[in-house]
Amino acid sequence: MTTPLHRPRRGAIIRRMTRFPCWAVVSGCILAGSAAAYGQEPSDTPRAGAVAHAGAPPIPLSTGVAKRLRSGDPAQIRGALDEVRTSGKGGVAAASTIIELLRQGMSPALTQAAIETLGDVENEAASEVLGWYARHRNVELRRSAVEALAKTRGPMAVRALRSALSDSDAAVRGFAATALGSTKAKDCVPDLFTALEHNVPEASAAIGELCSDNECQRLAGRVGNIPFEIVTSGLEEALLRPASEVSDSAKIDIVERVRGVATAEANRFLKGVQKRWPARGSRRVKQAIDQAVTATIASPGSRGAQESP
Repeated sequence: MTTPLHRPRRGAIIRRMTRFPCWAVVSGCILAGSAAAYGQEPSDTPRAGAVAHAGAPPIPLSTGVAKRLRSGDPAQIRGALDEVRTSGKGGVAAASTIIELLRQGMSPALTQAAIETLGDVENEAASEVLGWYARHRNVELRRSAVEALAKTRGPMAVRALRSALSDSDAAVRGFAATALGSTKAKDCVPDLFTALEHNVPEASAAIGELCSDNECQRLAGRVGNIPFEIVTSGLEEALLRPASEVSDSAKIDIVERVRGVATAEANRFLKGVQKRWPARGSRRVKQAIDQAVTATIASPGSRGAQESP
């Protein structure tokens, strides 16, 4: 089955398209617990509770949270999960109890709430159980688990995210690619290139966040071979990284490759990078960008070409 490429959603965790046989994916549910519970349809109930703002001091948990989590009463469990979520990283004391609940198995609605709560707590110890759910047969739970793994991080999270790049669901693949970029898993760049070649467009931006000079130039070599907006989502990330991560020479090579396309799309992309270029950024690269913008301003379809006599 093939699915056409979709435009990445920029600025969001979804930055997605066919399944590809790169890694073995464990089929079905590998978790202990009630098979009947896992067979239920996922709930449409929205998440409740507000997460503590980033940088805010952790909110202490009230006494009895662990007892309510173990109560077996869905209402009490839901209320306790909401409190833990509100506490953010302050809820780490309850993480082990939530992990145990997920190992035992709950209803899909409570399972999803527990997975999302572990993501909000951002405790690396949760990555193992979240990795199990990233292979669950319920696609909604897989999506939630992959998003949570982006926050819990650690080697086990990276391993699960790499496997999720070959998931049957486009959203899971997209979430996994984006998460690998945000977790700075540089060893995963080859996996991300494979994902990009198998229609996971989010892999481009993730590559741009992680690539070395040679890898960034390899991505630039995809210009003309995959949709322009997809490859440039990664090139923009690479261009705006510090010189300590991507050299000026590699960035200038990227600019020249885009300049060579000589289209309105190339001009718009270069102008966008030009506007975002940091005041203290490399003058050499800035000069190359300025020259490329000027050279492509009269490209077919660009505003400059339309205004020319």
